[in-house]
Amino acid sequence: MDKSIIQLVDELPTDNITVKVLKALDYVAPGEWSNLTGFDNNIRSITGETDAKVIQKIRDRAVTLYQDPQLGYQFAIKLYQTIDKADTAMAAAALANKVSEKIGFLSFLGNITPKADVTQSIDLVLKIAVEIIAFCKLNGIPQPNPQEFANSLANNYQNASLMRMAALVCLDGILPLGPDFLSKIQGVISGTDTNAITQNPVFLAVNNFLPGSNPSDKVGFISQGFNSVQGWMNNLVSKTGITPQSISSHLGNFIQIADDNLDFVAAFLDQTTNYYEHTGIQTVARSLILQAYTLVKEEIQQESQKPIQDVSSAVKSDKNQYELSKTVEVWDSEDEDWYQGTIEKIQDDQFFIHYLGYGSSYDEWVGEDDIRTRDLRSADENGYAVGQKVKCWDDEQEAWYSATIEQIQGQQYYLHYVGYDSSYDEWVDNDEIS
Repeated sequence: MDKSIIQLVDELPTDNITVKVLKALDYVAPGEWSNLTGFDNNIRSITGETDAKVIQKIRDRAVTLYQDPQLGYQFAIKLYQTIDKADTAMAAAALANKVSEKIGFLSFLGNITPKADVTQSIDLVLKIAVEIIAFCKLNGIPQPNPQEFANSLANNYQNASLMRMAALVCLDGILPLGPDFLSKIQGVISGTDTNAITQNPVFLAVNNFLPGSNPSDKVGFISQGFNSVQGWMNNLVSKTGITPQSISSHLGNFIQIADDNLDFVAAFLDQTTNYYEHTGIQTVARSLILQAYTLVKEEIQQESQKPIQDVSSAVKSDKNQYELSKTVEVWDSEDEDWYQGTIEKIQDDQFFIHYLGYGSSYDEWVGEDDIRTRDLRSADENGYAVGQKVKCWDDEQEAWYSATIEQIQGQQYYLHYVGYDSSYDEWVDNDEIS
């Protein structure tokens, strides 16, 4: 199972080199970023909510929204993770090239690795392209739109999103390429053979996410994306006065830096930090929590307006779900299938089953986890309905787990695993359940 948004946020480090670097860059975007970790802590901080029950409702709704394949939350996380992973690999090549420039007897490295400036320029413009795609996905914009992104960047970007773009300018632009990084990048993407971009490992890693039916279209989108944000980048540099020296000065609290080795530092940071993924997870979490909070508030308001209902009949119905002589389906772990039977005896949460069509020698005691009722009148074409208990196969654990169906969309089913909290809820395909 992929990690839930709860796990991703809860596992964010509170203090590592990525966190230190982002804190050091606070002077570029003062007060915009704090390292919010822990999902419930994010809920409290973002919404101001203190009621534990409401926080749990927001948490559960956020998990459901994150798993919804129609929304862009999981897609955005995958984008941020993919670009950072590919970036780390390319940083090693850039570092090798820099070593070859500085140390004569290692000059052969320069012959087998791409020029660092070219690599860094391509890396930066691809990160911008990824940011545009993720932004549009998170905001329900059907097609990646560089101009709409640029407008939002200039007027609405804040918190982790703004810090991510500020860090991009500092760590992937000014530090490795110098104050004239914009003109250098423009020269690379306008004067470089298209193959230099399309054969770049970072491009290959994100190729499937880029719009366009052929490499030329994809490169065109990348160039359009960079051109749309050049003005914002230039304004940021002018407004803050960022220089390679000011960046190195703020980083110098935890990295020993010499001014003539700033390009080495940039390659080193590319290898050792994952600021795109780190802040990307925080961006997605904020968007999820705000949407979940709005929906939960609407639900609470609607519930407060409903008349008080007598729930005794519902409780009674639940208690009588498994009663004597009731026909149920029973899970056979050896055959990995359900068989019909009737309940002959009940003792606590154990049920003595007689299988329909089989002799009494097959009668046996089974636990509640392995029986279910099913109303085929409300089932979909696959025989499943919301609220139905199913068994779901986990490839990693090589085991079946009991779950209930919470939502159905086409051939996909949103499951809540029995005995597990909502952070494990997920969408699965039809062929994964029985």
